[in-house]
Amino acid sequence: METLRETQKKYCSKALSSAIVIGFISIFIDQSAIGKGLILGALFSILNFILMGEAIPLRIGKTKGKGFAISLGSIFFRYLLLSIPIVMAIKLDNFNLISTVIGIFSIQIILLLEHLYIYIASIIRKQT
Repeated sequence: METLRETQKKYCSKALSSAIVIGFISIFIDQSAIGKGLILGALFSILNFILMGEAIPLRIGKTKGKGFAISLGSIFFRYLLLSIPIVMAIKLDNFNLISTVIGIFSIQIILLLEHLYIYIASIIRKQT
């Protein structure tokens, strides 16, 4: 089974490399705001994913109340963190808001696409 760090590295690498490739293509076709927004959102998505993984061990072995407080504090901090690129995209014309939001969901999109690929591949293997 993969460790937490290996899982983070796997999905963060895929999300960042996808965002960079799509971002550069967008910049190349003269849609730089879309590319910048996607990359900005992906960076904050990756940071959120890493912080989520770091917060898991903090809750283990704590009392119910202390674990709840740590969880709630972690969620509030991560929501605050994810609001930064959204506010930047709203305030600055350099970033497209929709592509920034898509970038924020880049880790989740990569996870869904990987599981969809595995599911489709298993169906194809069963048919042959």
